[in-house]
Amino acid sequence: MGMRRKGREIAVQTLYSLEYLGSVIDQEAPDFIEHFSDKLLEITASREIQSESKIYGFAHEILENLLNNLIEIDKKIQEHSLNWSMDRIAKLDKCILRIATYEMLFTETAPAVIMNEAIEIAKKYCSESSGKFINGILNSIAEESRKIKR
Repeated sequence: MGMRRKGREIAVQTLYSLEYLGSVIDQEAPDFIEHFSDKLLEITASREIQSESKIYGFAHEILENLLNNLIEIDKKIQEHSLNWSMDRIAKLDKCILRIATYEMLFTETAPAVIMNEAIEIAKKYCSESSGKFINGILNSIAEESRKIKR
């Protein structure tokens, strides 16, 4: 498994664990940053990943930038998840969607790579139907992005 996949998985695990701290993700940025840094350190330490490593750095970058753009990211997911409100989406699916949507909107990584990574992570951690659900939403977001770029 590559460094970036490990970083994405750690970011998903960190985001998911924060869901159980009670709506922390939906609060103002300073509160979330405080919680996410502690949780990220805890998760990486349990996997014997040093805070100076590229894996930790990539996961931290994802989480910090996702937080700074959370409203826009959630809005984009909501626009493309027809008939599903954000609170109806399974927490782990939502974490994967948030990370992948952040990457699609704010990085230069190819959408096909982002979608593949999200689906592989979903296969590993989520229910059987999650991969198709996540793929459908991300494909719709990617298609919209392609139309805008034309």
